[in-house]
Order: sequence, then C-alpha cells, then structure tokens
Amino acid sequence: MRSFRDIKAWQKGHELVLLAYRCTAGFPDSERYGLTSQIRRAAVSVPANIAEGCGRNSEQDFARFLHIAMGSASELEYLFLVSRDLGFVPADTHNDLEHRVVEVKRMLTGFTQKLKADS
Repeated sequence: MRSFRDIKAWQKGHELVLLAYRCTAGFPDSERYGLTSQIRRAAVSVPANIAEGCGRNSEQDFARFLHIAMGSASELEYLFLVSRDLGFVPADTHNDLEHRVVEVKRMLTGFTQKLKADS
C-alpha cells in the first residue's frame, strides 16, 4: 500500500491548494460564491483525487483518478488566468501560479505514463 503523502505530485498539489486559498483570500466579497469558490474547489480536487486514487486496488483505477486530477489542474490553470484578466491577481503572481500548475500537470502526465507502463 502506498501513501499519497509520498507522491511528489500530491505534495506539489497540496502546496498549490494552500497558495490558491491565500491568493483568493483577497478577492472581492462579490466573488465568494463565484470565482473564489471555483478556484478553491478545483485546487483541492487535484491532490484529493491523487489521494483517492492511491487508495484504489488497481493501477488502472489509480490512473483514472490521476486523469481526473489532470482535468482539475487544467480548470485551475484557466481560473487563474481569468483572475489575472479581471485584475484580481497581479501578473507576477499569476505567472508563479501558472508555472506551479503546469509543473503539477507534467508530474501527473509522467506518473500516469509510468502506471500504464507498469501494468
């Protein structure tokens, strides 16, 4: 049995969640149930799906959850872009967030390929 805490993509995804919460804390109150909520849910979905997949019985099931995590990461990447374009996130902060999301997506891709090669 593997621990999700040992998976680098989970670790980076967890860091991304913390950054997403800090970033959205300064969003306008009018976005509390809009963009703020969407960003936070998408961010949490990435490491949550990695953790859930880790608890599955097969590599194929695990890979399916990694694909879901990838979809959430792509959604998050777009939501950060919207936040920048609306002026809620400065360009330099957005660049850092985007870089981190892309890094997680690369890790998920590599991990998924490894699982498929091993099965």
